[in-house]
Amino acid sequence: MRIIHTADIHLGSKMDSRFPKELAETRKGELRNSFARMADYAAANSVKVVMLCGDVFDMDKPYKKDKDFFYSVVRNHPSVDFLYLKGNHDRETEYEGEDIPNLKTFSTSWTRYSYENVDIYGIESSDENAVSMYSTFSADPSRINIVMMHGQVSDRTGKDLVCIPRMRNKNINYLALGHIHKYSYSPLDTRGVYAYSGCLEGRGFDELGPHYFYLISTNGGIHVKAVPSAERQILETDADISGLKDAYTAAERVKQQVAFNKDWIYRINLTGEIDCDTDLFEADVRKYLSNLCFYLEVKDRTKKKIDLAAYEKDTSLRGEFVRLVCESDLPDEDKQMIVHCGLKVLEGEDCDL
Repeated sequence: MRIIHTADIHLGSKMDSRFPKELAETRKGELRNSFARMADYAAANSVKVVMLCGDVFDMDKPYKKDKDFFYSVVRNHPSVDFLYLKGNHDRETEYEGEDIPNLKTFSTSWTRYSYENVDIYGIESSDENAVSMYSTFSADPSRINIVMMHGQVSDRTGKDLVCIPRMRNKNINYLALGHIHKYSYSPLDTRGVYAYSGCLEGRGFDELGPHYFYLISTNGGIHVKAVPSAERQILETDADISGLKDAYTAAERVKQQVAFNKDWIYRINLTGEIDCDTDLFEADVRKYLSNLCFYLEVKDRTKKKIDLAAYEKDTSLRGEFVRLVCESDLPDEDKQMIVHCGLKVLEGEDCDL
């Protein structure tokens, strides 16, 4: 039997603060596309169950467009059961899929769905069950037992927490989790594992890199394969432009350091020491590189190289500060960094070390 583990779809996510408006609308559509593509994969590969481990929607009252889309996808894949467990984002969402036979839901008490030699359990977190849920769970050791939960793994109990120590030695083969948007896979005990599938599609520069859903096979035990799901990858990387004096040359240096993919989204952080004005570097470098990928952000993180010798006879507080640093036994690189930050602070500016 084949099962898909996924979570944190976040249909209807507002991405206007992450990207320009037009791109945000495109990315909202691509979130929907990723979910539909995953459902198509399930039907085409004889997957019996898709486990949705929370946060299918981004808010308790989803837009009608996103609800209609979700229920339509489920209806149009009748050979697949969709097990929908609510998360912290869609906890108060009202179900409208009671007439869809292949949509199964959960509550704040343990619910079980059985398939062949597999039992799938799930429970939605609340203030009332945050402690008691662990003592009320029981599973048949002769069956393959899968548990669906949504929350942050922890050593303690609480709402939206999954207390790993209290889930051990309960005959669980696979603990399917949602809430963390990065995939991971760890031992639970001698019998089972626990895993976050991550989100299907990165929504911003806090959700970088590849994204997957987990394909689980229960033939002869639990076997797990990560299947790529994202329509686009989002990447952030540094590019050292030390010593350069113009934006075009800086863009050429970036191209030497970054292998751009036409369909991906990038943030390039310009780094290094330069001795020229970089006020327009972000905008100009972006113009020179924007045709190489789907979307590009450029951030100027360079530091202006400071001529320490120029402060040798400076009688101001700045001069005294620079001389004290220069007389220290610190490496030259550290001296430059300390002087750079110190001078910014003396000018009343913020400094990020």
